[in-house]
Amino acid sequence: MRIAIFGVGLIGGSLALCWKGKPGLTVVGHSVNAASVEKYKSLGVVDEATVSMEEAAAGADVIFLCVPVGKLDEYLLRLSELPLKPGCIITDVGSTKSSVVSYAERLALHGAVFIGGHPMAGSERSGVEAATPDLYENAYYVLTPSPGTPPEALARLEELLRWTRANIVKVDADLHDDIVGAISHLPHIIAVALVNQIAGYNESNDLYRSLAAGGFRDITRIASSDPYIWRDILLGNRDVLLKLLADWRGQIASFESLLERLDGDGIIERFADAGRFRDRLPERRKGMIISLHECYVDVPDQPGIVGRIATELGQARINLSNLHIIESREDVPGVLRLSFRHADDLGRAVELLRSLAYSVYF
Repeated sequence: MRIAIFGVGLIGGSLALCWKGKPGLTVVGHSVNAASVEKYKSLGVVDEATVSMEEAAAGADVIFLCVPVGKLDEYLLRLSELPLKPGCIITDVGSTKSSVVSYAERLALHGAVFIGGHPMAGSERSGVEAATPDLYENAYYVLTPSPGTPPEALARLEELLRWTRANIVKVDADLHDDIVGAISHLPHIIAVALVNQIAGYNESNDLYRSLAAGGFRDITRIASSDPYIWRDILLGNRDVLLKLLADWRGQIASFESLLERLDGDGIIERFADAGRFRDRLPERRKGMIISLHECYVDVPDQPGIVGRIATELGQARINLSNLHIIESREDVPGVLRLSFRHADDLGRAVELLRSLAYSVYF
């Protein structure tokens, strides 16, 4: 089986690594950038790589479009003009599905089949250098077949995706956009609006920024997402988001009413309802918004202390993904923020560091 991947970054590269070296599978990477093609080759992420769209697509059994959402229509149109292998499956990894599925249905793909796809996983890092075959393990991988999708083609794609060790879910494209809009797109809008609101207050008093640490920084971290990617995502899911924002205004208006009426019981009820639902959310399942596995360590002002902590973690075979030295405060000599890719690593690190008498907190 020949697999072509257009756009071998974090998502496409991680898919490639799931299949690289597997018997009977050949992975071809494509980029319009010659330097990127050389990088794919030097990192060994793919078996072959080319800047030619025609070469990448030639003889491909499955084509993955791992390009930004705003470029999907362009790539689909170009593929529709190529002599694709009969029965070739074309799929994408975009986080909006209705628009691309609808566009693909209007194209003459000459015997090829388009099946929308969305792997609901990611990383705080980006680029092919961050690619890993474990990215999709235990994550949801959504497929959005159309009513006319040949069952045989869908089965072939599902079988190929089993190498990712993801949980494959099949839903209607419109339903996908409704759900993802609510659990990912809307939270990004809210985070950006909240940060911009505080930034406005900060223009007249810099204390807002100085005190906006800890929890505020954590709950708004998705506001730092790539603005160009999110422009395309939000415009691609425009109709859904307009409805969601109207519902959000209703939620805010409800809180305004509680405050105006000094309704303490109502506030308690709202928080309790939210807590009960949130407590039922799966904790270890990967999702669209990257889980944050971090802790903070108070460190004394001693030479080599940061290196000693990193060494202790390394000797215990605990995978530390990032270490950040936070600006010292008057009452604390120094603070380290330690980041981990997995909750298990975080738990082991906290246990180890506390056993070594370090002050560790979240």
